Amino acid sequence: MAILSLGIALCALSLGSGARAQKDAGAIEIMARITPTGARPEPVRQFTFYILTKSYSEIVKEVEEKDPIPARDQFIDGLKVSPELRAWLKGHDTLDLTEPDLDKLLTPDDILNVPEFLLAYQRSNSGGVTNGLPKPKYTEADKTEHPEKYEKLKQDYLFGLKKFIRSRPETVSGVELELDGVNPLRKWAALQNDRRKRVQRVAPDVAQLKFLAAKADTDLEGRASLSGVAPGDYWISSLNLDADAGDMRVRWDVPVKIERGKTIRIELSNLNSIDARSSTP
Repeated sequence: MAILSLGIALCALSLGSGARAQKDAGAIEIMARITPTGARPEPVRQFTFYILTKSYSEIVKEVEEKDPIPARDQFIDGLKVSPELRAWLKGHDTLDLTEPDLDKLLTPDDILNVPEFLLAYQRSNSGGVTNGLPKPKYTEADKTEHPEKYEKLKQDYLFGLKKFIRSRPETVSGVELELDGVNPLRKWAALQNDRRKRVQRVAPDVAQLKFLAAKADTDLEGRASLSGVAPGDYWISSLNLDADAGDMRVRWDVPVKIERGKTIRIELSNLNSIDARSSTP
């Protein structure tokens, strides 16, 4: 009898605690609509919304911090280019050697001292199209067979070329067309794109494993509801998933405060959305 009485008491206590927890909880009602340009609002149908205990944008930042992009100088040090070009890149605010205004960044000394620039200048002015362009009078064979002669002829050539570039600065234009093969921007962009894909893959998993409080799917009217949500601060998120209607593609990461015993109604629209075309992963 004592054991039976204890069991009944524990059961009653459990039911009472559950009832109080339910009474203390709040609820969320969501209405999601997107308005395409020049059209009427359309409901976001059969779309999953996630109730997170942390902003998804902050979760993305957390994942990015654990997978940082290499420092610029570190990236440059890893390039398979001449030491002179690495030094030039570190001293200039560009990684794009094919930008149209590159000629404005290059001095005659840059062209003469950086092997890649010198070769690009020679190629862009080859074929006899540039009148008066100095031509080297030495060969690579002279470098081993007649080293002193080679060095003198090379210095004479570089001196004459420098003088020519100063008098004809327009001949530097077009150098960028010959630098595509050593352009670091392509590798830098690929590195950033690979990292973006990793973040895009990992962030939703982190959000659901560590910060998910609940989730709900909208019906054909774009409505979703959740009950039994503990009081606190939350974010209604679409994670990295796009909702679309017409020409609009959006995501949401909207803060919401759940209060004891209250139902919070949230309308998700273009006004509180993030443009998916410019949003984080």
